[in-house]
Amino acid sequence: MGLEMRLALFDFDGTLTTRDSLMPFLRHVVGTPAFIAGLGAMSPVLAAYAFGWMRNDRAKERVLHWFLGGRRLAEVEDAGQAFAQTRLPRLLRPSMMATLHQHQARGDTCVLVSASLGCYLRPWAQAHRFDAVLCSELVATPGRLGEPQRINGQLAGANCFGPEKVARIQDWLAGRTPTHVSAYGDSRGDREMLALADSPHYRPWRHP
Repeated sequence: MGLEMRLALFDFDGTLTTRDSLMPFLRHVVGTPAFIAGLGAMSPVLAAYAFGWMRNDRAKERVLHWFLGGRRLAEVEDAGQAFAQTRLPRLLRPSMMATLHQHQARGDTCVLVSASLGCYLRPWAQAHRFDAVLCSELVATPGRLGEPQRINGQLAGANCFGPEKVARIQDWLAGRTPTHVSAYGDSRGDREMLALADSPHYRPWRHP
């Protein structure tokens, strides 16, 4: 990077995409019958989150443990790569992808900041030439006696949501001060990130 850095921060779910990506990913990993059964089993957790009775990070870990707990890390990462290549393109919002491309054409530093999982965001972001990915990551426990690492359903650190997005951005900047910051988001989880920006865009596709 040169002396000047114009920074563009992008949320993923609902901003670059038209909908949430986590549930489609879990369905991709476990298959439709197991996914539907899991939704039934997790319905009390999902309802508690929807009504504000459970924090989003706790609800998320409960869901991740149910669907991914005990699976091999390599299996989940392979599924993330395949999901990024085959399923995510169907979820993208064309107008916001065009906005991303405009920032890239100007030479801006583009950073993806999302509560979604790195196992599919990292390969997707690499293919779309992001400069960095700040997101939620899964904990993998080391196997014994040469056994493969397995997912336990917990998040490595805090869920990348709300104030945590700002913390991740500041850590990544490491004291650098961009000359201009644009930010794009669509939900309450993006408010703190948007407050950082010189040019905040909340649900920008609604304002052509």
